[in-house]
Amino acid sequence: MRDLILKMSMSVDGFVSDLEGVNRWMFGADPEPKAWGVEYISNAGLHIMGGRSFQAMAGYWQTSTDPFAASMNQIPKAVFSRQGPAILETASTAAALDAARARPGGEQPVALQPGAESWAQAYVASGDLATEVAALKAQDGKPIIAHGGAGFARNLVALGLVDQFALLVVPMALGRGQPLFSELAAPKPLQLVSSKAFPGGAVAQVYRSA
Repeated sequence: MRDLILKMSMSVDGFVSDLEGVNRWMFGADPEPKAWGVEYISNAGLHIMGGRSFQAMAGYWQTSTDPFAASMNQIPKAVFSRQGPAILETASTAAALDAARARPGGEQPVALQPGAESWAQAYVASGDLATEVAALKAQDGKPIIAHGGAGFARNLVALGLVDQFALLVVPMALGRGQPLFSELAAPKPLQLVSSKAFPGGAVAQVYRSA
């Protein structure tokens, strides 16, 4: 049995996304939180995410040279979507190259990164969420890391499927946004596993479900 870890960035007032879904507030100038995140996700045995996040990530990471790209491309993935296998059509390497060329600066040469083809090979989970997650957790291997989006993450939390929360609290208050814990039926106690503060003000907090 392996753990499911929900890894998300969060504002100091508890939002994991702004209302527009732009979320530039997540990316500060301090390189240390990013290095922490890169190291953290490199220990995953499987990445899971909702359909919208999968499509956005598949179109970006396959050609990205960002430090996160190696782990995001080379570690197996599962996408939770009612579309079924059709969702993989948007994750092909050809689609990723087209997306890269359509972005600003896309006239420059672009190349696929090692493991890019893994997006189109992702496991598509279209059944009951709790049943699908239980089957994935029952497999051997390193922990599962869930990335969201906000609705998918809230469903995982509401169903009690998350074993650990890896929350990077960013020094930003949004006032309005998408919360993470709003679907809880009752207060949920958590145990602090680790806490690491970074020079730019972000704090990485890892909690285990009590």
